Amino acid sequence: MELIGVRLEVPANAPVMMLREQAAPHRVLPVYIGTPEASAIHFAREGVVPPRPLTHDLLVTVISELGAKLTEVVITEVRDHTFFAELHLRRGDLDLSVSCRPSDAVALAVRTDVPIFASNAVLDEAAHLPEEDADEVDETDAEAEADDILDEFRSFIDQVNPEDFGQS
Repeated sequence: MELIGVRLEVPANAPVMMLREQAAPHRVLPVYIGTPEASAIHFAREGVVPPRPLTHDLLVTVISELGAKLTEVVITEVRDHTFFAELHLRRGDLDLSVSCRPSDAVALAVRTDVPIFASNAVLDEAAHLPEEDADEVDETDAEAEADDILDEFRSFIDQVNPEDFGQS
């Protein structure tokens, strides 16, 4: 899968992580994610280095310090409209799998440059074919669309307040 980016779904202003199959038919997989995770993915894609490690940066460091390596992330299933993912780690000859949210998995994948996968069952259930003209979009148009998405996301981040989320 290829991370297209994170955009805001209007009118709810909910962040959506957009993934696309790299092989035909290039289905698009939208996954609703939280605002902090959207920021974490955005910062990593933009190469923003915080003065102190954020949670995903810290986890990358912890994995490394434990002598393990993240090899891939996989979005494994959708259950009751909730996506599930796994981190696949290798430590020596030992392969490990850790359950996590897809947004956290992708935030780590972006930081470590590991591949992102989705099971065929997930793609069959939740992905959709791109619009017909999407195959004809050249790189310049894709970059312009990505810039528009980032501008929209930056605007959202600038305007969001803790009070917007209420108390639980």
